Amino acid sequence: MIIKTTEQRILELEERVAKLETRNTHSYTEVTDVQKKKFSAKEFLMTKEAKTEMQKTLVFGYYLEYFGGMSSFNINDLATVFQAAKEKRPKNINDAINKNIARGLLMEDEGRKDSKKVWVLTSTGEKYVKEELEKIN
Repeated sequence: MIIKTTEQRILELEERVAKLETRNTHSYTEVTDVQKKKFSAKEFLMTKEAKTEMQKTLVFGYYLEYFGGMSSFNINDLATVFQAAKEKRPKNINDAINKNIARGLLMEDEGRKDSKKVWVLTSTGEKYVKEELEKIN
């Protein structure tokens, strides 16, 4: 039996905490066993009660973050996912984004992608997609 000093034990715990924090800093690449099979954008949309352009835009933003491995997304990313899901793209995606921002569901992120603004879901937006838009079977 190896007896460790308090200092050794604290160092080990700090290393473990640092690893956990690194894994959880806005990286959605770790998935549970249930999520290992990747959803298509259309399949994911079909699990939600998203009826409006604003709601679909939010759901697709969530999809890009959680299943697309993106830490943030821009207007081109959203247009691409609408097309991949074979959903009619909103005439004005920026309007749908701004409505989500006004409701506190999306926020602008730092930096740019392809010289365009980028957004992320807020924790309120994530909760809204997970709970409020969840389809009840």
